[in-house]
Parts: sequence; C-alpha cells; structure tokens
Amino acid sequence: MNHTKRPFQPIENYGIIGNLKTVALVSLQGSIDFMCAPKFDSPTVFASMLDAQKGGFFAVEPDLENYTSKQLYLPGTAILLTRYFSDAGITELTDFMPVQEGNKSHKSAIVRQIKTIRGSIKFKVSCVPRFGYSASEHEVECLEKEILFTCKKEKSVIRMLSDQPLIVRRKNGYAEFTLKETEIATIVLEFLSPGERGENINFYLQDAYHQTKDFWIKWINKTSYQGRYSELIRRSAITLKLLTSVEFGSVVAAPTFGLPEVIGGNRNWDYRYTWIRDAAFTMYAFLTLGFYDEATAFIDWIFNLCQKTDLQLVYQINGDSDIHEKELAQFDGYHSSKPVRIGNAAATQLQIDIYGELIDTIYIYNKSYKPITYEFWTLIEKQIACVVKNWKKADHGIWEIRSEKKQFLHTRLMCWVAMDRAIKIAEHRSFPYPENEWHKIRSKIYNDIYHNFWNEKLGAWVQYKGAQHVDASVLLMPLTHFISPIEPRWLSTLKTIDEELLLDVLVYRYNNGMKKIDGLDGEEGTFNMCSFWFIEALAKSGNLERAVENFEKMIGYSNHLLLFSEELGKKGEHLGNFPQAFTHLALISAAVELNKQISRKTGKP
Repeated sequence: MNHTKRPFQPIENYGIIGNLKTVALVSLQGSIDFMCAPKFDSPTVFASMLDAQKGGFFAVEPDLENYTSKQLYLPGTAILLTRYFSDAGITELTDFMPVQEGNKSHKSAIVRQIKTIRGSIKFKVSCVPRFGYSASEHEVECLEKEILFTCKKEKSVIRMLSDQPLIVRRKNGYAEFTLKETEIATIVLEFLSPGERGENINFYLQDAYHQTKDFWIKWINKTSYQGRYSELIRRSAITLKLLTSVEFGSVVAAPTFGLPEVIGGNRNWDYRYTWIRDAAFTMYAFLTLGFYDEATAFIDWIFNLCQKTDLQLVYQINGDSDIHEKELAQFDGYHSSKPVRIGNAAATQLQIDIYGELIDTIYIYNKSYKPITYEFWTLIEKQIACVVKNWKKADHGIWEIRSEKKQFLHTRLMCWVAMDRAIKIAEHRSFPYPENEWHKIRSKIYNDIYHNFWNEKLGAWVQYKGAQHVDASVLLMPLTHFISPIEPRWLSTLKTIDEELLLDVLVYRYNNGMKKIDGLDGEEGTFNMCSFWFIEALAKSGNLERAVENFEKMIGYSNHLLLFSEELGKKGEHLGNFPQAFTHLALISAAVELNKQISRKTGKP
C-alpha cells in the first residue's frame, strides 16, 4: 500500500471522538487524520489534514469497490459509527475513546471495532504515527498482537494492540484480515508515557464500550432542558463537553490548529487554548442547560487563575499564561494553506471585553445555581478595578484585529456588562462595594455607547467610534440586555446589519472588502456564530417567523453529524478550526431563545 500521498478531505467530512483530554477527527472514509496526544495542546501524532504526505494517519479501509459511506453518532453519546455500503457487502466501524464516570486518570486510548454486516470483507488497517508535529523520529518494537511506537524526544509511547495479527513495515503498523458476517475485530491505540503499563486488551474487548456509552447517556440526561430542538441542543452540548478538560475544567476554543479560514490563505490559527471569552460563553450554555458540574469546574479554574495573576485573554488548558506563536515549516498546510501556526499571538493582545463575558457568567452562576463566596467576590472587585481603569482605552477587540487598536463597540458594551453584573451580584448578596463610583461609571459607559457609537447617516451603532460600517458583534446589545430589542435605534441597527452583512441566513462579522479593517490579507467566509446571534436577535425583536425559518435553514449548513466549523466559504464549505465551541454555544443560545418565544406565542411549553 502506498501512503506517500493521501487526498485531502473536506473539513466537514469529519466527526470527532474524545475522552475529555483530547479528541481525534475521523473522516467519512474511516481515517483518523488529526489528533494531538495525550492532551488537546500536545503535539500531533496524526496530522494528514495539515500535510497529506508527512502528517500521519490511522486508517481502517475495507476492500470494497465503489463503496459509499455514512456516519452517525449513537444517540446521546460521542460514539461514532462509520458504515460502508457496496454491492459486495456492508460493514460498520465503531470508534470511541474510553471515558468513565469519576475516573480522571483513565488512559487516553482509541478503540476501533470493525464488524461485517453482510458479505465477507477484507480489511486493511494502517497506523502511521508522526510524533512531535511530524518532526520527531520514533522507534518500533513488534510483539505478538502488539506494537510499541516510542518517541524519546517527545517522551511518548503509542501502544497498538489487536485481536488480529499485526505487522510492521517502514516503522508503521499494519493489519490485514477478513471478516465474515457478524464477525468483529478490534484495534486499539493507547497513548502512554515511557514505562507506563497499558490495559489488558480484554478491557477494550469487553468493558470499555459499555462504560463509555453509559457515561455519555448518563451525562446528557443530566440536562434540565425539555423544550424544542432537543436533539440539536444535545449534540451541541456533547460537542462542547468533548472540548472541555476533565482535568482542569477549562475548555478549548476548538481542538485543531492550522485549518484555514480561506483555502490557500494565511489566516490559519491555533485554537487549542482557553479563551476567557469563549469559555465564559460555553459555561453560560452549560448553565442554561443545567450542566452545573462543568460550570463549577470552570469557576474553580478561574478562581485559581485570578488569585495568581491579572486576567489575560488566552491561557493554556492548565492555566499557564505562557503562549508563543510560531510557524511549523514542516507542514505544507491544508490544500497548501500556509503558514501552519501553533501558539497564538492573541495571548499578548489587550482585549478589555473579557471582563464582561466572565463576570456575566459568574453572575448567572451565582443567581441560578450556587452563591459565590466573599473571597471570590474580592477577586471580582479586582477585575472591576481593571475595567474602571481601562474602559476608555482602545484595544484589539473580539475579532483580535492585528492592525491598529480602536475603541470597539463590543469592548465598550462588555465593560458595561462587567459593571452592571458586578453591581447586581453585590446588591443581590449585600456585598460591600463602592456604590456611587460603580453606578457612575456604569452610566458613563452606557451614555458613551448610546450616543458616541451611533452613526446617524447609517442609522446604526457602528463597529468602533467614528466608523462608517456595522459589525455583527453589535447583535449582542439586546442579548446582553443593554438595549430593549424593540427600541427604534436597535431595530434600525438590525435593519442595517441585514442589508450590509447578510447573505440570506449567513452573516459576515464585518465588511472587510472596502478597507482591510483587520490588517490581514485575503477574504474570509461568513461566521456561523454571527448567523446564530442574528437569529436570536430577530426572535427577541419580535420577528419570530423569520427567526425560526433562518434557524432551520442555518442548521442545513451543518455537516452530516450536526457539527459546525467557524466559517462557511463561498460554496458553503466548512472553513476554520473544527468543530468550533463558539458556533455550538451560539446555536444552543438561539435554540433556547426560539423555544422560549414559540412557547410564549403558542401558550405551549
């Protein structure tokens, strides 16, 4: 078999499996083409999505001519089924990463169960690991039904084990076997530290599947949500859970890096970190759905972070603030989209809005679930002091503009949210706070936004002070209760967004065509998150019929597993890192709002 070059799959042709420490992307052809191991922010061991020749992959290939394949998740789980159909037979590949209730020390592993449904089918399995972002050499040791791939430089071991014979060629692991109807074969990869003992294969053959299935079904059934769009919401919630670290309580913005926002372009970022903004919104979604354990773990993570340091925009999943952006020259990039970057320079950017998203989440947590401690309150006071000091400053904004700083409306709005929610927490809990000062600053920020970001000619609140264009982040004004959704100025702004940024139901985050606002080359796609914000704003503003229709049409842009990337390209193809937490939490928020408005209108829950 020649593995020198593998064709790139569309980004939307993937599902994900995970164990709350990392994830693997599985293609419609049954190939794992992206995985960092053993954690989200570890170096890749499989990355053929970023380099078809050098990236590495883990493929299961049935010897069937002209087959078609489909994927589905077992309902309520992160267990992925890939089915292959042809005249000669039908086969089914079940992929999952073992996870069990309450066990944080579970080994990272991938279990692949292959079953023939009809016919007698030959299979070829190829494990082609490439350690250290495909830059580190490894050694191979072949034992009976077991192969050890050892990379000393990365201090990493992959153990391949199976109930089928395994062979080694060119430092890669292979298996070839035939399965008759109802016969099953199992291939497992364990990700170990040097000297660490792996599990007995019987665990993977007998217990792992049922434990993992039980974990996911038990978890998703904790939700308090009983309304419409339940299946969509549950799938998005499971996706967000897959992006959450069981070890630390933090959540990554996406589990991938380097997937382009424009094919062949240079907007290729690393999202395997915890953005305070994205994580806070994710916890808002978890709180809305009744997943309080995740919200508590995140609040604890933040509490520990705030005790040690002033808040910054982006952290490693363990709370480390040391993040450096660099380019990986060894990767050709997805369809030659270069450079491929790891790390993220946004870590050093000033983005003052993060206080608003964070304190809003703490406000909801305190109000709807568990009172925060006075000790935590003193840390919030420290964050508010930063808002008081900095709210007038220009910054890089929610879109991480890499050119000049500006006074962005979204940043100013979130400064108001920070002040407003901190005041509400203090008054609800009777915490001591400088009442006159905080009220005065909240009013100043409100007046500044209402009057100084309004463009009379455009009839809208604009992206930044003095701008002549709108920005989709203004859609958060009614969503954060800054403005009434039926206020004339707001309805006029919504109309301007509709005219300037919409393609049917798809929304651009801003118009980058006239002037390169963000200081980057190339075009970009429509932002899925912004499309869901628009739907929620429509619903709140009384246009429920259009909001529902837009939502249904927007869901039609998801992939076959109801997963979304960050953006959609000109052909509706998925672009950017995948799947993206922000898109899925915006979907949940829009669906919950639609359900509320429909119930209000129909009188039916």
